[in-house]
Amino acid sequence: MAQLQEISCIGRVVCCYLSHDRKPSLEKIAKDRLEITLDGVVGDCHSGRTRVSDSRTLKQYLRGIDIVNSRQFSIASIEELAEVATRMEIPKVKAEWIGANLLVKDIPHFTLLPPSSRLMFSSGGTVIIDLENHPCKYPAEVIERHHPGKGLAFPKVAMKKRGVVAYAEKGGAIAIGDTIRVFIPTQEAWPHRERYLRGE
Repeated sequence: MAQLQEISCIGRVVCCYLSHDRKPSLEKIAKDRLEITLDGVVGDCHSGRTRVSDSRTLKQYLRGIDIVNSRQFSIASIEELAEVATRMEIPKVKAEWIGANLLVKDIPHFTLLPPSSRLMFSSGGTVIIDLENHPCKYPAEVIERHHPGKGLAFPKVAMKKRGVVAYAEKGGAIAIGDTIRVFIPTQEAWPHRERYLRGE
């Protein structure tokens, strides 16, 4: 039995983004096309088979050790960012402001796609969704520069709307206008999740 099932929804790539160096700013630069390998986006500051553990993984690992890089890509939805902008009372939240590599459309509740879903792009690349990309202070600071007095609301209003992080399963390319086939896991949700999170 197949462990992934293709759904009828077809997405599309609106724009691609890349940044060689994150130190100056979280913002990325718009591109027509990205080349991807199993290390991620060629030339992007978040590429690599491994990454250094940070605050996101402190419950599992010490800070500063090498772990698998499941955050090669940040992917956002144009519809969800429009909702966030409305909540923030600003005209637009641009994908490059929040460090996204890809802006997509036509996939409802994009951020809530289950972990291990695959996004297969018509130019040839495929990525595996790892987790929701939680909103944090760094994109908030960028938005604040563009809309003083508004940006710091981002972490609160963008929950479940900022998109996902992902890593490459198949190299190739991703380009503006690509269609996106979506495959979701057939596995059911673990029935004991809430019980054990409550510590029972």
